[in-house]
Amino acid sequence: MKKQWKQAAAMMMAASMAAGLAGCGGGNETKETQAEKSETAAAAGETTAQAEQSEFSYPMEKGEALEYWLEPTTTVTANFANLGDTPFAKGLMENTGVDVEFLQPPQGQGKEQFSLIIADGDLPDIMEYNWISDYPGGPEKAIRDGVIIPLNDVIDQYCPNLKQYLAENPEIDRAVKTDDGNYYCFPFVRGEAELRNTIGLMLRADWLKELNLEVPETVDEWHTVLTEFKEKKGASAPYTFEYTNNQYLGANPFVAAFDTSYSFYIGSDDKVHFGATEEGYKKYLETMHQWYEEGLIDADIATMKNDQVAAKITNGAAGASMGQAGSRMGTWLAAAQKTNPEYDLVAAPQPSTEKGKKAEFGHVEVAYSGRSSACITTSCEDVERAARLLDWAYSDEGHMYYNFGTEGVSYTMDGDKPVYTDEILKNPEGWPVSQAMSAYIRGCYNGPFVQDSRYLEQYYTMDQQKETPKVWGAGSSNGAAHVMPPITPTSDESKEFSTIINQINTYRDEMTLKFIFGDADLAQFDEYVGNIEKMGLARALEIQNAAYDRYKAR
Repeated sequence: MKKQWKQAAAMMMAASMAAGLAGCGGGNETKETQAEKSETAAAAGETTAQAEQSEFSYPMEKGEALEYWLEPTTTVTANFANLGDTPFAKGLMENTGVDVEFLQPPQGQGKEQFSLIIADGDLPDIMEYNWISDYPGGPEKAIRDGVIIPLNDVIDQYCPNLKQYLAENPEIDRAVKTDDGNYYCFPFVRGEAELRNTIGLMLRADWLKELNLEVPETVDEWHTVLTEFKEKKGASAPYTFEYTNNQYLGANPFVAAFDTSYSFYIGSDDKVHFGATEEGYKKYLETMHQWYEEGLIDADIATMKNDQVAAKITNGAAGASMGQAGSRMGTWLAAAQKTNPEYDLVAAPQPSTEKGKKAEFGHVEVAYSGRSSACITTSCEDVERAARLLDWAYSDEGHMYYNFGTEGVSYTMDGDKPVYTDEILKNPEGWPVSQAMSAYIRGCYNGPFVQDSRYLEQYYTMDQQKETPKVWGAGSSNGAAHVMPPITPTSDESKEFSTIINQINTYRDEMTLKFIFGDADLAQFDEYVGNIEKMGLARALEIQNAAYDRYKAR
């Protein structure tokens, strides 16, 4: 039954008053450990009652099961009907003492089912979602709507691990609270820079060697390479990629080559700009139209799905593409080398327009984007239990478990380095590494925890993959300076912004393809810009800049 936040707050207050008498796990720490924690608590300005919470230990005493809603990843559903059936989930419940009933929508229907649950009002205890981009009005609106609870007091009382992590990482602390100062989630954080550059360009290394060509670094060099692939290797679609994938559209390296973006970005003036109306975007369109006319771009690019791209890049119809090092490069290499042992791919850096010039723009993801944020709902009758469950992921033990699983089963220690066992790397069921990992950990996809780059070092099993962090990373571009942080427009702003930007994005996407295919003359670019301005671009930028200013002031 749905509870109002006032009721939940009263419960938390009562729990706080009784905390010293009725801790869930008892206290078995040494006096020395307690003293150390107390000193830390005092240094942080905590009250005596809060310091006493340091005596809490896992696993918790058994209680009612918690309902936990999330959208499963395909690497889990490939072998398990429900996340709760995985060794990961079973171990999580054993380690924390919390029974969890995982609720999940059919694959690809997450947003639809989420909306139905919200409309019904009978909420599970925990919901994992992107509350920034996918909840109308953002997390502050979700709080005001009585969907999720603010976590300020909850974190203080029950979440010492997350509290410490946020104190040590002020940029994440800024990102996981609203403009009103309300903490709202247990976040998914890409803990190291290597984890924020996992998408990029790749092309046939064996063809480059055969044709005596170098890995291209500039737009002009790319033109030369793709022309050679077409004329000398018979590639019918020299460059192809999954254009229908919004993640890839936002990471389009050839847009970035012209010092602009497909959408909003932070400029050198520390203001929000919209790239798709700028002169750089026009130059990008001119280049892509030329390449299309010359047969260097896949003629079917507007409709290409992953399986179609995979077929072309592995059978020789295409010589270059873009995507993740794991699910794309690794998969394509493994598939193609079964019939062609000479088949090889190599990562290419973010292109620029000048030789030797470091690209100003490029694909870099922020440490916290809003994705896979776990929130406690107003229906949760045991807020402490839910909070303790989620907080464990940010402890030392939880961090290792979420990223590496169970020692002796899914990993062993080699000195101070966790090394995956053959259960992961040479799975006896024949599962790919990604699927084997997903059975035992969440480190290979996402969730409410801090991702550890040591997983990536082993997830990338091929030398070609291992090179990608260097090629696509910070040294490839200054993209990190331009990426949008997880800003949150107000509820009223959000409604207005959504109306404007949905119209703009639809028109931009339509005209972009028309310009590339030649169905619209690039002489019409100024008219295209004018139409976007008439749709309310100035107001959209005003809203974004206001939200960005509030974000910086948090």
